[in-house]
Amino acid sequence: MEGKGQGVNWDWAFQCCCNVSCQWNVWLPRDISAMTNSCVVIPCTFMYPSGIRPHRGIHGIWYFGQPYPQLFPPVVFKSRTDVVHESYKGRTKLLGDLHQRNCTLLINNIGSEHSGRYYFRADLGGANMYTYPDFAELKVLEQPNIDVPEEIVSDESLELTCYAPDNCPDMTPEIQWMYTDYLPDPEFSTDYLEESNSAVLSNTLTFTPRPMHNGQLLGCRVYYPNTTLVYERLISLDIKYAPRSVWVNASSEVMEGSSVMLHCEVDSNPPSRISWMFGDQELQWDTASNISLFLDDMTPAHEGIYTCVGDNGYGLMNTSLYLAVKYPPREPLVNSSLTVLEGTTLALHCSTQGSPAPTLTWLKDGELVGTITADELSVLEIADITPQGDGQYRCLAENEHGRASSSLNITVEYAPVLLEESKCTVVREGVQCVCMATGNPEPTIEFYLPDLNITINETDGRYNFYTHTDGHTSTGMIKLREKGERVDNGGPAVNVHCSIYNTYGRESVLLELQQEKKYMMAVIVGTIGGVAVIAFIIAAVRYVGHNNKKENGNPRQDLVLENPALYYSAVKKDKQNLRKKVLKTELLGSKFNSILEETTGEDGDYQPVGSMAGLERQELNYAALEFIGARSREGATGRGDDGGNYTEIKAK
Repeated sequence: MEGKGQGVNWDWAFQCCCNVSCQWNVWLPRDISAMTNSCVVIPCTFMYPSGIRPHRGIHGIWYFGQPYPQLFPPVVFKSRTDVVHESYKGRTKLLGDLHQRNCTLLINNIGSEHSGRYYFRADLGGANMYTYPDFAELKVLEQPNIDVPEEIVSDESLELTCYAPDNCPDMTPEIQWMYTDYLPDPEFSTDYLEESNSAVLSNTLTFTPRPMHNGQLLGCRVYYPNTTLVYERLISLDIKYAPRSVWVNASSEVMEGSSVMLHCEVDSNPPSRISWMFGDQELQWDTASNISLFLDDMTPAHEGIYTCVGDNGYGLMNTSLYLAVKYPPREPLVNSSLTVLEGTTLALHCSTQGSPAPTLTWLKDGELVGTITADELSVLEIADITPQGDGQYRCLAENEHGRASSSLNITVEYAPVLLEESKCTVVREGVQCVCMATGNPEPTIEFYLPDLNITINETDGRYNFYTHTDGHTSTGMIKLREKGERVDNGGPAVNVHCSIYNTYGRESVLLELQQEKKYMMAVIVGTIGGVAVIAFIIAAVRYVGHNNKKENGNPRQDLVLENPALYYSAVKKDKQNLRKKVLKTELLGSKFNSILEETTGEDGDYQPVGSMAGLERQELNYAALEFIGARSREGATGRGDDGGNYTEIKAK
């Protein structure tokens, strides 16, 4: 606060004169002020002991700074001579009459260097000289004083007073307030204070400040009419007010694992204690006008309401925002894998979490089987499940940030069912019977020959029994070479039963006999084609050999084979290829290759059946080959005219 600084304390130097005498005393204002470049009058009255009779009149001296002449203080005024300090030449004048004990001093055109203490010394002649210890302290002002309260609170009436000294008789000041246009309903009042011949002019401004006025400038101007002297002082209003606004980021969405910065600014004076709150937890605080909260590696646990609170003792305010954490769906939770009986009703549950809420889709073996649900829980109901319901069920959770899935297996158990691919087929070696069935658990397959009262299963090594399991499908196969009786169409009669069973049931059926026309055609075409190829090779060899005989002109020349074994092996390989046939049977997506070879040794349990037993084996017994490009061996002798160009190879 800037005080008026204009109160004047007068030390009365009067002392009662008793029977002896009065003492040395002086009366003058303790504090007095003036504007720079103006003037000031220091009122002064002095007394001396009544017993002293001045010789040659009364003289007076004004000192500046200190009262001790022996220290040679600057002389402000001296009545005996005009010898004064250089800074006071032409500036000082004694207005009082020393003989009337009036020592009033006038100082013109004062400057800041003239601020200080002024002492008066009375010279009554001879040894009667005395410097009064009391002083008047002059303050030279370059600006007017403004009285500002220690605390200015918003919405409370405020008074500001501007002071200007009026201690120069020839110059009367005037006061004006500046920059008051923005104030709400300002009021002005002027007052004049005078104490002990020291005068002060004041002007008081009254208004009700608002928070918006904080930091605004106000000014007081003092000027002397008819002069160029103008003095101004500016102040900045420090308006105390409670938080009136709390600004934070807008509510936002961030990705899981990312970072985010939350800002908070509070408009208050003085600055507030700002706190970031998450629920009841204080995350960070500081006394400032703003604060920032840094959140790293965001997780779904960070999602929620964040509140910024500002409190400065004059009031409290808060503002909140919502921070949403987006993340891809978590791995769904589904039922455990199940094994159920055909006809059972199931409810499959799938739950997950994600932001935004994921869509849930049920898939079976890659195909959509359930409705798409935009929720964190989906239930797939399967009523009266059939074997076709067996498989892998996958719950797929998706949102714009990713996908996740979980699977379970549903195993449906049911009684065995015979497949239409089950039959007996005539093949080159006899009859091949295939029995196929599906079921869960996988069915066991047995063959029954009622004519022979024989049951053939995997424990029986006869009839080339073969079994194979693919998933829930079982396949059994046997080969028969037994000759059955002819039926009306001339084919063999086959009486083979297939028996299938598992935990939930058993079934036995008679297998139908079918002719394998395609296979027979393949055998015929293959045989004819093979014979044609060999015939072509023999003709080519004969033709080339005949030409060589003509060119050489010596049919008896002995020849040396380049590599007889090579030619022989090629012919043998062609023969073997003709003797190997491949029967491919494709049953329910699985391929069974049955390689049927004619054997040169024993055929095991195979027996001729029907017309197949009448097929004769055809073999290539002789081949006549002419070796072209044979070279004569040096020193070789002839072996006769009938064997020079051909070699007979016999293969059985």
